[in-house]
Amino acid sequence: MSTMNAAKATRMSADDRRELILEAATKAFAKGGYHGTSTDAVAKEAGVSQPYVVRMFGTKLELFLEVFERAVGRIRDAFAAVVDDPTFDPASEDGRARMGLAYTELLQDQDFLQVMMHGFSAGGIDEIAAAARSCMGEVFATIRRTGWDDEEVRDFIAYGMLLNVMISMRALEHLEPDDPLAPLTACAFGDTIELLESTA
Repeated sequence: MSTMNAAKATRMSADDRRELILEAATKAFAKGGYHGTSTDAVAKEAGVSQPYVVRMFGTKLELFLEVFERAVGRIRDAFAAVVDDPTFDPASEDGRARMGLAYTELLQDQDFLQVMMHGFSAGGIDEIAAAARSCMGEVFATIRRTGWDDEEVRDFIAYGMLLNVMISMRALEHLEPDDPLAPLTACAFGDTIELLESTA
């Protein structure tokens, strides 16, 4: 760790240092996934030493789980904020639109999205698979609080996962008329294309 970064880390509170590393880890894991990212890569992203990262978070697995659970927790919290709003009417078109917008706004954060996708695809690691099931269960339970039936909640989540996959494959960057995927992209994202294209 450089003298400048060491001095900066020393001046920060423990909570601020933790947040610095979590943000750096989110960027690093977004690029390389769980298998392709080392604690050294996280440390370089944060501008601190690798032993410092290990002292604060333990193993790479523990760090990834915290980053992943925090990412999916943002979805749960965004939906909860809508559901808990006294003006929210889940039976109205406006209510459904508000739930959709709450998620679409999160998708502007590409690092968050990629970490989530890496977590869902790392089911070969028992601890990550368990965290993914738990997190998805929390999201499902939160959306169920709308009063929608299970099939409606399923369809809402499935639509969100379609958007995840299409953003992850950078479909929004390839909307040329001759691209066979362009009509599906346009249909799936509708009026939110311009909002998301600016961050693609």
